[in-house]
Amino acid sequence: MFPQYTVTFSEDARELLCRGTPAEEKARYEALFFFEQDLRRRGCALIAGVDEAGRGPLAGPVVAAAVILPEEVDLPGLDDSKRLSAAQRERLAAQICTCARAWAVGLASVAEIDALNILQASFLAMRRALAGLPLKPDHVVVDGRPIPRLPLPQTGVVRGDAQVAAVAAASIIAKVTRDRLMVALDREFPQYGFARHKGYPTREHLAMLQRYGPSPHHRRSFGPVKALLGGPGGYA
Repeated sequence: MFPQYTVTFSEDARELLCRGTPAEEKARYEALFFFEQDLRRRGCALIAGVDEAGRGPLAGPVVAAAVILPEEVDLPGLDDSKRLSAAQRERLAAQICTCARAWAVGLASVAEIDALNILQASFLAMRRALAGLPLKPDHVVVDGRPIPRLPLPQTGVVRGDAQVAAVAAASIIAKVTRDRLMVALDREFPQYGFARHKGYPTREHLAMLQRYGPSPHHRRSFGPVKALLGGPGGYA
């Protein structure tokens, strides 16, 4: 059995992670690396951060990324992908892919989401991302709860995407990859506006669902889509 832990940062540590003045931003950025530095002191050289994007949308796959950062790295502005603009995410994603010791992306399809549920599909995507790494990590740090059936030591960190550098990097790669996939789907199904809302249940998206019905890329197990199909079993 490989060790698994879940960690919740203290309020003092959370305060360090708030953006503000240049000095506060410097402190926030440095704090992002504390967890990995501690793991390195314990003998872990290759630490993979893992996160996913796309649990909430009504359409498209869930995307996970795994990133192993070098011990010495300079990524100004690195943060939870949700706290960054699209332009900031794109800039940082390019930098991460250039400087990372290893990175990989894993997906779980809409069919797998409907068959497994979104939580288990997210774990599946995370396992695929880790399996795609060209280097085997000594330790995995995952945003949230530990990944079931993972044959590696791991730690789940509550809000890890805002508190651990490698997890923040993974959150950016996952988000950028998924957004690009949704832009590609928009070219195939322009009537839904995927390029704008990325599949999230916005007013526009729900209106287009009502008007055109679900596409093959909509998650039929999700409430608004299921309701449109007439509930369990649906009419389609």
